[in-house]
Amino acid sequence: MMPGSGAGTPPARQSSHSLRRRERTQCDWCRHLFFCDGWFARSSSPSSARFPSIRFRSRNTPWRLVEHLRIAQWDILEFSRNPKHKSPKWPQGYWPPTDAPPDAKAWDQTLAAFRADLKAMQDLVADKTADLFAPLPGGQGQTLLREALLVANHNAYHLGQLVIVRRLLGAWDD
Repeated sequence: MMPGSGAGTPPARQSSHSLRRRERTQCDWCRHLFFCDGWFARSSSPSSARFPSIRFRSRNTPWRLVEHLRIAQWDILEFSRNPKHKSPKWPQGYWPPTDAPPDAKAWDQTLAAFRADLKAMQDLVADKTADLFAPLPGGQGQTLLREALLVANHNAYHLGQLVIVRRLLGAWDD
């Protein structure tokens, strides 16, 4: 059996049917990652009222993390669906300029935008006519699958940071 060829068939001899089946399985796995009986959607949404108002000595305040999540997810979504999209300047365009929301409404607006963009990304991935493996127009070889996994990975990383902050503050219900 050749390494990496699966079931002993050399890659050049695999049927197009088996390649399509493997691609379909990978697409289904990616869609499952986003939906997973609602787990990702539920756990990937920062809570609005669970952070006590205290002064942080770190640049990774809850506000900065949540707003960074929103900005980065929005950028990836727009890149995935708009070939003319221009990303913010790195790194300053991906982080808010303040440690706290500018006003009382900003936190809820950020959470609403985060949820709406996550839903839009889920819809792109769930679209059975979408080719998750095709290079995105306007990109440099990136695919919808890559961008969807980037959103999932990036959100998981920073949501983990938010969980740690909440636990350290005693604002996490086990």
